[in-house]
Amino acid sequence: MVIAGGGPAGRALARACARRGLATVLIDPAPGRRWRATYGLWADELPALPTSAVACAPSATLAFGTGPHVLDRRYLVVDNDGLRRWLDEGYDVVAGTVSGVDHGRLGSSVRLEDGRVLATGLYVDATGARPRENRYEQTAFGVVLPAEDALRLVDRPDTAVFMDWRDTESGFLYVLPFGDGTILVEETSLARKPGLPLDVLAARLRARLRGVGLTSRGREERVRIVLDLPAPRRGRTVPFGAAGALVHPATGYSVATSVRLAEPVADAVVQAWDRGPAAVASAAHRALWPSSACTVHGLRRHGLRALCGMPPELVPVFFDLFFTLPTELQRAFTSGREDVSGTTEAMSALFRLSPWQVRKHLIGWRALRRSR
Repeated sequence: MVIAGGGPAGRALARACARRGLATVLIDPAPGRRWRATYGLWADELPALPTSAVACAPSATLAFGTGPHVLDRRYLVVDNDGLRRWLDEGYDVVAGTVSGVDHGRLGSSVRLEDGRVLATGLYVDATGARPRENRYEQTAFGVVLPAEDALRLVDRPDTAVFMDWRDTESGFLYVLPFGDGTILVEETSLARKPGLPLDVLAARLRARLRGVGLTSRGREERVRIVLDLPAPRRGRTVPFGAAGALVHPATGYSVATSVRLAEPVADAVVQAWDRGPAAVASAAHRALWPSSACTVHGLRRHGLRALCGMPPELVPVFFDLFFTLPTELQRAFTSGREDVSGTTEAMSALFRLSPWQVRKHLIGWRALRRSR
């Protein structure tokens, strides 16, 4: 196995394959570089996550459309160093960058920029999704503040705010405690094509902070996530993680999904290994994209476009309705990657609850429900 990409997705798959006895090489352009992004996830999405990989488990998670909602799901903030230690097991790491891949009948040759060539039975691309002008993107700009400063924006230092649409311009505020006396406060654009420029979001956040007498004097965080990738076609290169469209089109989340899917993908690869490289790549694709996952991915992409077509003043109303849904329907839409019935029921319930001003932007949801 050769896997390109040293983030959580690539390392999770490398670990899973190595634990099943496959000689596995991970290609990382900067193996010693720390992961700087902040990862949050729902605890029920990744129950195998060890406590050593959790930086903080907020006491409560809130969301605001036009009013407050207490979310009945446990939210976790990932400890990046702990997650990496958990995933660093059993495989070799090669410092380098892939310049090309040649596929043959008996295997593949992975060429690195420095001229080295690695032979492999299966090549996996986990290098992330490249920004594209014709795709929807989620962008965000955040700053890490001392908890005593952040309390001018939030009520309690141990509470996460999943999204706050109050007092925003076509975007929301995301607040995440790290459990070490600091809090991330992030101005986020849900989705745009192309993504809202980071300097615009930075200006909005600084204006928000000035409004409560603060300056952004902590570590800054910049986020750009490609949302609207189609499910990949089968081929000899297997895309995984963000490169493989595992980002949720309507939320931007992918880490829990990628780490969780590493195990079944590795199982499929091992079971098909003796049938040759083409069969192995096909088995990996089937494990990643059964028909149910393809259907849900299409529904989520439709939901993304419906959200992006709403006037900004209606988006908080939409999320007020979403957060009044039963928790199991919220979970189905945000986390049920193969849950076709749950996803369509969540979309149908939202349509039924919506006032006509919102409903006319969701009109296709009922047709999608009937077609399934």
